[in-house]
Amino acid sequence: MRYRTARQVSSGGVIIRQQQGRFQVCLIARRREGALVWGLPKGHVEPGETLLATALREVREETGLVGELVVPLGSITYRFAVPEERVRYFKRVHFFLLRYREGDPAQHDDEVEQARWLPLDKALARLSYENERRVFRKALRYLDKNKW
Repeated sequence: MRYRTARQVSSGGVIIRQQQGRFQVCLIARRREGALVWGLPKGHVEPGETLLATALREVREETGLVGELVVPLGSITYRFAVPEERVRYFKRVHFFLLRYREGDPAQHDDEVEQARWLPLDKALARLSYENERRVFRKALRYLDKNKW
């Protein structure tokens, strides 16, 4: 069976807040093959939408939170196949560090099962994918070196 190759571009955010002098990040969980998979909010770039606009929209939809740009965090790439479509995807996801402004994780959309604030150390351990842990570590380095 031959597969065609397609490219996808997505954008997302690492949304951070400071609560009682400690930083927290909001992660999302989706159910994959019966298990919860924890990750960063992200989604497809719509036609005419900037990468930042996509990140802000996806964070709002998937976490119920509104954030503002702090700094771009770069991108990750990965490949995956969808056998029923007979397509191999090459995907690039751009990430931004966002400062929490308002909202409630209980207001997440139905694409995610949970959205939850976590302390930074617990969030790092909970993230399911190494490429997202690398992005998150980059956000942590920024927080260590810069005034919030």
